[in-house]
Amino acid sequence: MNVENTNVQMKKGILEYCVLHIISRGEIYTSDLIAELTSARMVVVEGTLYPLLTRLKNAGWLEYKWVESAYGPPRKYYTLTTSGNDMLALLDQTWQEIKQAVSQIVGDKSPTDHGAQGPGMTTNATASDLPPDLHSDQAQALPPDLPTASQQDPETDQPSDQPDQPSTPPQLS
Repeated sequence: MNVENTNVQMKKGILEYCVLHIISRGEIYTSDLIAELTSARMVVVEGTLYPLLTRLKNAGWLEYKWVESAYGPPRKYYTLTTSGNDMLALLDQTWQEIKQAVSQIVGDKSPTDHGAQGPGMTTNATASDLPPDLHSDQAQALPPDLPTASQQDPETDQPSDQPDQPSTPPQLS
């Protein structure tokens, strides 16, 4: 697989979101839009951007106005419509979900994650927290700081030399 192609496809996938986000800050001229995308290393050429802007306009998310320029022909400045702002809000939510999912998968340990162990894991887990079908030979593979039930004295919460005693549930009368 070509890494460059994958990189380009990933950027294309979020280009629409980035363009809407930039335009949401206020009216912008196309060359300024390209400059901002380029400075963020979202390199884009006019042949990609103009069709995207046309699609966004046709979808009702953008509008533009022509402004006379002292330096040449009139310039087209883009702004978001109300529908464009609504769409951007939906895309913001989608982006947060994607970002969280990717962070979970690739192991990003940002403050919003559930710690180094991942979701649903705690740092004070004991062998009794393990599934019942975990065999003793698998329990030997546990890290040394994770005592098994047979190694823990429940009264002192300290390691015990006593063999594992089966517990019996209290009898109800």
